[in-house]
Amino acid sequence: MPKIGDRIRFLNSVGGGIITRIEGQIAYVDDDGFETPTLLRECVVVASAEETARMKASAPDPQPAVAKTAQPAATATPAAQAQAAPETPEGEKLNIVVAFEPQDIKHLNTTRFDTYIVNDSNYSLYAVYSTRADGETDWTARFASLIEPSMQVFMGEIEGSDLPEMDRISLQIIPFKTDRPYRLKTPVSVEMPLDTTKFFKLHCFRESPYFDSEVISLEIVRDDVVRSRSKVEAVTIEEAIKAKRAADRPARKPVAKRETKAQSAKRPGIIEVDLHISELLDTTAGLSPADILNRQVDEFRRVMDANLRNKGQKIVFIHGKGEGILRNALLKELKHRYKGVDVQDASFREYGFGATQVTI
Repeated sequence: MPKIGDRIRFLNSVGGGIITRIEGQIAYVDDDGFETPTLLRECVVVASAEETARMKASAPDPQPAVAKTAQPAATATPAAQAQAAPETPEGEKLNIVVAFEPQDIKHLNTTRFDTYIVNDSNYSLYAVYSTRADGETDWTARFASLIEPSMQVFMGEIEGSDLPEMDRISLQIIPFKTDRPYRLKTPVSVEMPLDTTKFFKLHCFRESPYFDSEVISLEIVRDDVVRSRSKVEAVTIEEAIKAKRAADRPARKPVAKRETKAQSAKRPGIIEVDLHISELLDTTAGLSPADILNRQVDEFRRVMDANLRNKGQKIVFIHGKGEGILRNALLKELKHRYKGVDVQDASFREYGFGATQVTI
């Protein structure tokens, strides 16, 4: 078992150093002035504390100051040495991932989770990772360090009891290079929700190209594009969503929807339901794509549930062509939740490719 003072190398990544302190299962390794936290099980001892002390005692004295008059040789830190390694063309674009790996995936209710950040690029990153609970305004910094190019770095261990304080995560990143010219990258500042209930659901852990085991993976940046960016304070977003659901849904139900149902009862015909979000909400400010999709699916379910007893009733759901995300969500609902209905594409002449017809 590694102990304080041992010189170690990292098992699954480049680098190493001397262990300066140990807290629980985490060893803090001094790597030329940078203290890097890593799991004890990821440390491979290359020299014991006693051997390290003897090596320091027997090391020759440094060159006298007069040697500085000669042309000095550049001494690269491990970070600079890693950056000096050959770069790849695809590495010029940032790809950053945060992942949560269970220590025992067979016992999700009791296991701990390891948090990693993956830097798949030619750039070094200064990164700060923070979390907070919903309803809180102050953040807790959980990791702050330099991340070398093309490296996967352990950011800490979390327990199930930590999850209530992790409803939202924040990642702030500054990309740069130290040993060669480079193109400036825009600093990344991302705040996003973390669905902590997924930590207890086996199907939420999936394969990742960066890990041997299944993980919950959050894509922060793909090919220089920030995948999720929060422009509005999260508390404001949450309050806006709650207010929208409380105020708008009851107000929308009596309008044209009920009149259409009454008319269809007297004169059977086709009910048209436009699921474009602009028809359902006055504004989408503060809503994520997932929130919007959930609102559209909720409206679809409301209309279906209201007409399930009207045999022969035809309903056209206008969802638009787009990328097919909403259409696929509706087809999934029809396959699993509403099995006793006929489904077909609506009339192309009237609706184009962006509508699906359901017959009860």
